[in-house]
Amino acid sequence: MRLRYACAGVAMVACTATAASAATITVATVNNSQMIDMQRLAPKWEQQTGNKINWVVLEENVLRQRVTTDIATKGGQFDIVTIGSYETPIWGKQGWLATLNDFPAAYDYNDIYQNVRDALSVNGKLYSVPFYAESSFTMYRKDLFEKAGLTMPEHPTYTQIEQFAAKLTDKAHQQYGICLRGKPGWGENMAYVDTLVNTFGGRWFDMKWQPQLDSKEWHDAVTYYVNLMNKYGPPGAASNGFNENRALFATGHCAIWVDATSAAGAIYDKSDSQVYDKTAFVASPTAAVTNVSGWFWAWTLAVPQTSRQIPVAKQFLAWATSKEYVKLVGQNIGWTVLPPGTRKSTYATPEYIKAAPFAKAVEAAILATDLNHPTAQPVPYIGIQYVAIPEFQAIGTQVGQFVAAALAGQTSVDDALKQAQAATLSAMQQAGYLQ
Repeated sequence: MRLRYACAGVAMVACTATAASAATITVATVNNSQMIDMQRLAPKWEQQTGNKINWVVLEENVLRQRVTTDIATKGGQFDIVTIGSYETPIWGKQGWLATLNDFPAAYDYNDIYQNVRDALSVNGKLYSVPFYAESSFTMYRKDLFEKAGLTMPEHPTYTQIEQFAAKLTDKAHQQYGICLRGKPGWGENMAYVDTLVNTFGGRWFDMKWQPQLDSKEWHDAVTYYVNLMNKYGPPGAASNGFNENRALFATGHCAIWVDATSAAGAIYDKSDSQVYDKTAFVASPTAAVTNVSGWFWAWTLAVPQTSRQIPVAKQFLAWATSKEYVKLVGQNIGWTVLPPGTRKSTYATPEYIKAAPFAKAVEAAILATDLNHPTAQPVPYIGIQYVAIPEFQAIGTQVGQFVAAALAGQTSVDDALKQAQAATLSAMQQAGYLQ
């Protein structure tokens, strides 16, 4: 299809495109609130360009499965896929994604934080563009803390978190001391558990790629997690992922929630949260190691090489991840819910800084992460809450199932980690990492 571009300046960073015949692109994305906002605003792009979007919005684990299968088999179902900082460099190296270095000058690549661009690039080529980026931190109910005479420190320890959760649990009134991810999945429960293991001093693999899941550090971290959640967490915690816990916290059922910094926008959103004026935040808790407790993640948009609408797909990406789109969210939906963590200009927007007390803390948390040094002990991999090898998606999900089984009381922590160690060892041997 031939496109004719009529640039309308910075306000239309992707340039308005008119086409001899309008195109329809299919976008696969996750059901997180920021992506729901993108879906709400996309008709503006459709009106400007004459193109149409077919949306496929899926729960996180299902999205990953569908997109991975389609990409690996070259199925060509999707023109745009929502993936993360884990998949991007791996799939880029495989030649599965279109490069994205050719957007108009007004897109301003230099406005995107360098560490975010680096995480999405291979040999200087950008293979996805960031929709939002995040680290992790601790959100808590300041009203409940004040009522109980408690003070949350700026840098809490996990010992303190357990003490606070114990005092703030009132299960008779559906008030739970803490909410944490329990739903199995490498990007669900294991995203959190990995950071817990890191700060307890553990690691996935030693320098020879030998799995370390039966180590004391893993045992201590997972035992702490299971005991904490069973004593002070909500019922059915093994089924709760990011979105379920966000709903619990926003409706007043959690005193403490350790999770993604990107959740702050929804929690401080008056239209969507009952605790927007009762929430405060501090750094992620720490245990034995104090500098590896927060994660790094970017939800991004990419174009598979199998797309038959690559120019149109790129045009939408340039629009949906632009400085102008960020402002569009603020003007039409609310300043607290801007896509965070990707652009310097976002944190120079007065309306955002005024509306979002968490903004600068989120920015600092993201910039402080170090994908290349995720653990106290040396490791042969990069990635904080994931291991950046192709096999990790399957390994992490399987281990997540074992950990969820321990949380649900279906097995002991010892047995869960023995199974996890054996399964990971087998997978690494089959993949050729071990002899």
